[in-house]
Amino acid sequence: MKINTAITAAVLCFAAMQAAAQITAPTATPTPMTNVYGRNPQLLNGKWAAIIDPYDQGVPKEIYLDRTPQNDTEFFEYAFDGGMRLEVPSDWNSQMPELKYYEGTIWYARHLLVGEKASPREGQCATTVEMPREDERLFLCFGAVNYRCNVYLNGSRICSHEGGFTPFEVEIGDKLREGDNFLAVEVDNRRRTDAIPAMAFDWWNYGGITRDVMIVRTPKVYVRDYFLRLGKDGGNKILFSVDLSEAASREVTLEIGELGISKTLKTDGRGHGEAVFETKKLKLWAPEAPYLYDVRLTCDGATIEDRIGFRRVAVDGTKILVNGREVFLRSISFHEEIPQRMGRACTQADARMLLSEAKELGANTIRLAHYPQNEYTVRMAEEMGFILWEEIPIWQGIDFTDTATSDKAHGMLREMITRDRNRCAICLWGIANETRPSQARNAFLKSLLDEGKSIDTSRLFVAAFDNAYFIRENDRFEMDDDFARNLDVVAVNKYMGWYAAWPKDPATIRWEICTDKPLMISEFGGEALYGQHGNAHRASSWSEEYQAQLYADNLAMFANIPNLAGISPWILFDFRSPYRFHPTNQEGWNRKGLLSDRGQKKKAWYIIRDFYRTKRNEQSKK
Repeated sequence: MKINTAITAAVLCFAAMQAAAQITAPTATPTPMTNVYGRNPQLLNGKWAAIIDPYDQGVPKEIYLDRTPQNDTEFFEYAFDGGMRLEVPSDWNSQMPELKYYEGTIWYARHLLVGEKASPREGQCATTVEMPREDERLFLCFGAVNYRCNVYLNGSRICSHEGGFTPFEVEIGDKLREGDNFLAVEVDNRRRTDAIPAMAFDWWNYGGITRDVMIVRTPKVYVRDYFLRLGKDGGNKILFSVDLSEAASREVTLEIGELGISKTLKTDGRGHGEAVFETKKLKLWAPEAPYLYDVRLTCDGATIEDRIGFRRVAVDGTKILVNGREVFLRSISFHEEIPQRMGRACTQADARMLLSEAKELGANTIRLAHYPQNEYTVRMAEEMGFILWEEIPIWQGIDFTDTATSDKAHGMLREMITRDRNRCAICLWGIANETRPSQARNAFLKSLLDEGKSIDTSRLFVAAFDNAYFIRENDRFEMDDDFARNLDVVAVNKYMGWYAAWPKDPATIRWEICTDKPLMISEFGGEALYGQHGNAHRASSWSEEYQAQLYADNLAMFANIPNLAGISPWILFDFRSPYRFHPTNQEGWNRKGLLSDRGQKKKAWYIIRDFYRTKRNEQSKK
């Protein structure tokens, strides 16, 4: 059975990779609205009908049309009714053994029933939807779809999107009709050289509609985006900006009841408005006291509800300051994956599991590697007091000379920042991971940095580099990368004791990298199979003892880094990776986790837990 399943999966995967993609180049879509969850959305989650399309025949066969035979001689070579069902949100790889390795196209379908007379056919996946009133608009919002998708309604393609980790939306109120409306979503997760991330990345390429799908109602003119943050003058001034969906003048009321704030501003002819107000009793958000305020915005009778905190984050020489106080980033990374079920994390319960494990470790920071993660995770982390580093997946292998790739990266950055810039827990925006210096790379990243700062100046910008090397002539670690000087915080991934041999006693190693900036060790560690014991000084043992010793040695080395502002071990859990081939120690898993794929603590977990306890106690005494 296992052999047959593997063969089936391999055949499907090969066919999908060989097929020429039928998805049309994505059309430009506006930056999605901020905070869909605060707008009383109607969820379209649950079972969706699905068809696997490894040869991309769905478009020529027009399976985006809801057709049934009308006479005795008519027939169609497809049907959604009575066929395969896939859970949304989720990935397809974990729902059927045959789809474990599948990369290609799958079609999802659901019926939207409008009006009292509309009723589902037997075997349909359907949801009842109310037609918008004359003064309303209706939007179909996707939290994320990996990686490319086309959305069809009643046979017409209504939008396209590229990027597997950011939201998008399309207006459907003017496209719905009384009765049965057929919604089809064509999803393609093939890896490509022009994609972000590109061909080879060290995590599972989960395909599908991986986050919530919602219908959101708005007025004709609605609040598309808003931004609340502290001013930079050190006082309690709150800056508020708002942008409407149209170039229109409207009154927008902001209420923060606990602060006694009820302020109305009027947008200008461009639909933009700004206000500054001051309060004397503001409680700041901090990791040890993550205080959030209930916020309400009202425009044209529509209300948006949010929970927003206020804090300051800054750099002072080599220190990272939160609310003027130095903070050592006791970080951990995790993928958007639940290893116990070998699938994409997609629910509030999933977020709680991952974050609870990070909290038990003693972390005060999470690097959301290597892409914007689910909004549930971001919001829950904020409630729990985690500082967040969120980044877009510019991860090795990117074609920095390609203009289209640059445009995609800019779109992803805008979508990430727009979605999450009201989350005060996010203190660092990441623009790249493990890229190598070149003129094209520098120009690419500089344009991203400029774009990010044009949207948000209230946070620090960071990138992670993997080109720090031990220079024997100088007897220290150095990094030759001019782009680092553009960043607020510099981060280095360095796997000493795993991918790089120790040049000398770890406790005697010195670092001299960007000594005028905060330096973070953003990745380090090594692989160990839980329950495997062996030589603590032999990497080939894949033992818990070797991994624990490696961690102890790295911590001894870090003690000699004068500008060290934080560390982030790689990684919290073992995670799935298709290019980890060792037949007994890996079996398709990257085993660098402090926790096994079943959540069992390895010896290295205790090394980091104890180190973080010490750092926390030191911090509390300052």
